[in-house]
Amino acid sequence: MVQGVPESGLEKTELCFGFVSLTDCAPLVVARELGFFERHGLRVELSREASWATIRDKVAVEALDGGQMLAAMPLAMTLGLGGLRTNMVVGLSLDLNGNSVTVASDLAAAMEAEGGFGDAMTTGASLRKVVAARRAAGEPALRFAVTFPHSSHNYLLRYWLAAAGIDPDCDVSLCVVPPPKMLSHLTEGTIDGYCVGAPWGQMAVDLGVGRLALTSYAIWNNHPEKAFGVTRAWAERHPNTHLSAVMALIEACQWLDMPANRASAARWLARAEYVDAPEALIATTLEGRLRVDGSDRHLALPDFHLFHRYAANFPWRSHAIWALAQMRRWGQLGPDLDIAAVADAVYRPDIYRAAANRLGIAAPSVDFKTEGTHAQSHVEDGVVLGADLFCDGRTFDPTTPLKPAKQPQENAR
Repeated sequence: MVQGVPESGLEKTELCFGFVSLTDCAPLVVARELGFFERHGLRVELSREASWATIRDKVAVEALDGGQMLAAMPLAMTLGLGGLRTNMVVGLSLDLNGNSVTVASDLAAAMEAEGGFGDAMTTGASLRKVVAARRAAGEPALRFAVTFPHSSHNYLLRYWLAAAGIDPDCDVSLCVVPPPKMLSHLTEGTIDGYCVGAPWGQMAVDLGVGRLALTSYAIWNNHPEKAFGVTRAWAERHPNTHLSAVMALIEACQWLDMPANRASAARWLARAEYVDAPEALIATTLEGRLRVDGSDRHLALPDFHLFHRYAANFPWRSHAIWALAQMRRWGQLGPDLDIAAVADAVYRPDIYRAAANRLGIAAPSVDFKTEGTHAQSHVEDGVVLGADLFCDGRTFDPTTPLKPAKQPQENAR
């Protein structure tokens, strides 16, 4: 028997998974390049897709067996938001963090004149003053891009803007641009800034057309980012295949979180069939050395990309509830949806626990956790977790996601 393969055998062995050209497609790339998929009896091809919408649609009709997805995408697909309604399953989170907000050089200069950059709230206050000055002068609203309507990029950018006193639906304009296209839109002046995953934020800095405003870690420490998504029908037809894929990806995530391995990962990711970006640029983001502007200043953030530590692979149902609460906050969902039931149906920690148990990895015994209460790493339920603070000091209780206590409407969000 192939190591790790359930004794009952695999229902399908020839697979194709989709991904978007981002540094955090690394788990899929590593699992293929190092043979982790093969170790678990799978022959996997990876298909680079042009956008998240393409992955959504191909997975929905099973033109792809599954793939890298934004953490909120499977929830949106299950609810039929923006596309074909498709019941989805998430048995694995692929990573934490990894995004940044980059602003055009002229906007950065205007923000410097209004107070400059610092922590998330200081930077937000500077942007708020620029927004107010432009409104007073009768100038067009600033335009920011996100990667997808149902994404951490959209929800975290909105969270930060609202926390800074900027209404993301009235004071600025938001649009959707695929990650690899962000840089050209910024260079052409069609957008003033964007929230995107590495390496596309850093590339604008390296080319001298943008400045790092803040990272998504600064908005919410150790937020969920990508997930491995399959349709529920596919998972029910191929339970052993699904479990083996999850096991292979967990092993790839473990390998990625060993600092000595990240240079090799950068070399693979740089190739044309994957991210197709400079190896040195990918390496700096994997290592957490983020260039701030045209000078030699760098932001040291070792946890900028987390692939396994701090239970990064566990599909917390509380993370799903947070995303659903954002959908409701920003008008993507009505008030009557039972968001806890949707989270339970889509996010499947039982699948993760089964895979982790076969690999001898400890997993949380609970499905929910409160966010915004820890400034540093800590132990819960025998598992080491990371800091989880929000930029504005609020907390998120998944049992009362829309109640005002410690999470007013303008920020529960």
